[in-house]
Amino acid sequence: MFRKSRWIALLAAAALFALGCDSKKDAVRIGVACPITGTAAAFGEQIKMGAELARDQINAAGGINGRDLELQIEDDEGESSQAAAAAKRLADNNSIVAVVGHYNSACSAAGREIYKQAEILQFSPGSTNINICRLSEWTFRNLYHDGYQGISVARYIKNVLGHDSAAVFYENDDYGRGLGDAFVEEAEKIGLEIVGVEPYIREQTRDYTVPLNKMLAKNPGIVFIAGLYSEAATIARQSRDKNIDIPFLGGDALYSPELISLGEEAVEGMLLTTPFIVHPAIGGELAQDFLKAFQEKYNSDPDTWAALAYDAVKMVADTIQKVGTDRTAVRDHFASIMSPEEAFEGVTGLTYFDEHGDCPKKAYVAVVQNGAFEPAPEQLPDEMETPKEEEASEENGAE
Repeated sequence: MFRKSRWIALLAAAALFALGCDSKKDAVRIGVACPITGTAAAFGEQIKMGAELARDQINAAGGINGRDLELQIEDDEGESSQAAAAAKRLADNNSIVAVVGHYNSACSAAGREIYKQAEILQFSPGSTNINICRLSEWTFRNLYHDGYQGISVARYIKNVLGHDSAAVFYENDDYGRGLGDAFVEEAEKIGLEIVGVEPYIREQTRDYTVPLNKMLAKNPGIVFIAGLYSEAATIARQSRDKNIDIPFLGGDALYSPELISLGEEAVEGMLLTTPFIVHPAIGGELAQDFLKAFQEKYNSDPDTWAALAYDAVKMVADTIQKVGTDRTAVRDHFASIMSPEEAFEGVTGLTYFDEHGDCPKKAYVAVVQNGAFEPAPEQLPDEMETPKEEEASEENGAE
């Protein structure tokens, strides 16, 4: 009797193990590629948290057609070589249906051909380089590109803030060059005088005193920074240390709590553009529900990139729910979403695409106020939401 009971117990355990293996096998897998380490790690951590919150909510609601969603998160370190390696790991894994990533434009560019060759969707919640989507039919994004952002910033400075001149600091990479070029080109068209343009290299340039002196000798109305939050904080601190009181405006890669942590009082009043502001005054019920859920799960506030990653995972899951796990079917469904009527409605608004895979979302303007990001008192006028830019060349570059 004892032996029989033991065999029954063993068989039951084996059955449970098999069911567990089947459940694991049946899970739907999505890749997430972002900078978990490196100088852009603050962005990657937010992307990871937003993606995991989306996963948890999807699974709590019954999964995707009854199957759990799993995320395979790869650290691209914010560097092209690591991004290519991460992309290959995801693309070569036949169980991965689609990839949400990358954040840095250079990383999305490094992975783009790998994803294209493997015929797997690449869906970026952060890369704004104008060519990211235009050079592959397998790459999409759920935010604007830098042709739009650069044009909008120039017009905002000239027409809304009322400045007649500006100086530019830009990070010498895909993001900084692309955003800086788009800004300067539009400034020249609308009569906003550019009195100085200074490049720098992330993690290598430490002292901005000389270029600051060169710029300020020409008395610009404002300084535009096309780069990441870390260098922007340093530029602002060194400027304030010299008792230079000049306004700063940056691109969306400044939107991180780390800007405020690193810059402290020096960044107070700094303006920046962003695809979205996670704030009680911005967005509808979906945005407010996301803010509450994120705070409850992580005991911290989400930023723009958490919201975009959350939407990206939700949109990929919604697509798989409709068309299944075939990689080509997922990509083709994305390509078919080309109008507001067909759009995916998420926290950050409506996501749909043009013929390039670009997403025509508007930009917001945030300001650092009392140590926090707040919506700026003056936003982009409606007529500035979708400026037209010339067709991009392969030289244009962005985050």
